[in-house]
Amino acid sequence: MSARAGALERLRDARRERPALAAFAGVFAATLTAFLAVGAVLPVLPRYVKDELGAGDVAVGVVAGAFAFTAVVGRPIGGRLADTRGRRLVVTIGLLVTGLAGALYLLPLGVPGLVLARLVLGAGDGWVFTAGLSWIVDLAPAQRRGQAIGLFGLAVWGGLSAGPVLGEAVLSLASYEAVFVFAALLPVAGAVIARRVPDRHVPTAAPAGGARALLPPGVLAPGIALALANVGYGTMSGFVVLLLADRDIGNGAAVFTAFATAVVGARLLLAHLPDRLGAHVTAAAAGAAEATGLAVLAVAPSLGVALAGAVVMGAGFALLFPSLALIALARAGEERRGTAMGAFTAFFDVGVGLGAPLAGAVAALASYEAAFFVGAAAAAVGVVVGVVVARGGDEGCEAEVTAPA
Repeated sequence: MSARAGALERLRDARRERPALAAFAGVFAATLTAFLAVGAVLPVLPRYVKDELGAGDVAVGVVAGAFAFTAVVGRPIGGRLADTRGRRLVVTIGLLVTGLAGALYLLPLGVPGLVLARLVLGAGDGWVFTAGLSWIVDLAPAQRRGQAIGLFGLAVWGGLSAGPVLGEAVLSLASYEAVFVFAALLPVAGAVIARRVPDRHVPTAAPAGGARALLPPGVLAPGIALALANVGYGTMSGFVVLLLADRDIGNGAAVFTAFATAVVGARLLLAHLPDRLGAHVTAAAAGAAEATGLAVLAVAPSLGVALAGAVVMGAGFALLFPSLALIALARAGEERRGTAMGAFTAFFDVGVGLGAPLAGAVAALASYEAAFFVGAAAAAVGVVVGVVVARGGDEGCEAEVTAPA
């Protein structure tokens, strides 16, 4: 009888999970459309700026980086609105704004028009990811939230990986304008999907405190850790090809493939670790892995060693975000989940935005090798800030951070 009762209970659990899995798939698909649109423009926009508009490298950099400013500001605002107005509404608006950015590329306003489009894009995709992440956490059982966060991140990585391929294909078959139309329409389709997904969140009243309420105190330590970890990512993405070329090592672009493959593989195969081992333990191991990978890249004498370093770094990088996100969520409280994720993810943009310029300055003053060691040191310091400092304030919420498997 007990075996039969256990089987019936598992059947009931499976039936309860089906709607949540369908909702997860809907949020994932809607988010994927936004980042496919973002990715489709990435390889096309620099050539459009130079070949069609006749602008230079400075203009390319300004256009490419403009989105980060509105993303940093927009994520906390979107997170707070996700708490007070609902996840579905914010994701839907974010998708429509992302589509608007694609349409703005088509306006004959030159470089200023493209900068405007990128600023709009930063606000749109910032809202999509922040509110979507909060939505996913709402849907996931407490003991599987870390895994859900890790898998949800594949919507971003999948979009940014497949999007450029789609953008190049559209450009080869049609024109720049066709790519921009593609980037405008795809998020609109995502908005249609998002509107059909149920939103379990019950909106709450906005807390007092004005702008200060956008940064819950408990998010600061894991957020700083995330920013420091992304200094290393900015270093790798901006300078690994130059680092290897300086040593007469060719095919440096393969390092990006190794890194991205490790990120996706770790998210698919190891996403359960923050739930199983605990967020603090996983964050410490992930930060140490990222720092080790950066140090290996700094001294790599061959492409094979560099690829190994990229794999180690990618595996650590993949698990660090969901682990630190769990810490931030537990410290913020359920009623401020969206606000916490908005503030936390803004630190991601801060780290990426600072990483490449910092690495460039260190490389100019010293060497590429020194820049990578600085990135490794930043990741190591991030471990201390995010794990040791954050643990000191987690008494009473540790049960949420390390839910039973």
